[in-house]
Amino acid sequence: MNAYSKDPKVESLFQLSQEVGRIAGTLAQLSTIPSVSETEPVAAAEVPQASAKTIGAVIHARRLRARYFSEELFADPAWDILLDLLHAEVCQRRVPVSSSCIAAAVPATTALRWLKSMEKQGLIVRRNDPRDARRIFVELAPDTSLALNRYFADLDHPVTI
Repeated sequence: MNAYSKDPKVESLFQLSQEVGRIAGTLAQLSTIPSVSETEPVAAAEVPQASAKTIGAVIHARRLRARYFSEELFADPAWDILLDLLHAEVCQRRVPVSSSCIAAAVPATTALRWLKSMEKQGLIVRRNDPRDARRIFVELAPDTSLALNRYFADLDHPVTI
């Protein structure tokens, strides 16, 4: 043991270095897995649509965590929004922005920022309500819908949370 080991700054740097090493190892492992773009493309018609029951079960499992842990621990608004929009698509429901914010399970301002970011990335599309100019609907962009359906098709047992 040396004199530096008692310095809290040195200890923090050491822990940070270990964490960076762990992350680098994980990234190295992930780099050996072929990405979606590297695998053979599958025609959209060949991808089965995820079932409403399966998507609902995943959403329910994610919400169930709040019974046991703080919701902030698992905040993943983009994923929650995508799951909700896929479920709505399968059930042929339209989703207003306000409902999408609720599905995100974060404060409305945070959800709105995520929606804006996801729209900018082309993951979702906003559509004006033709009957009520005050309301805007959100839906999955076609490529996002296809990617999510492929994701669910690739899962062996879709109880992912």
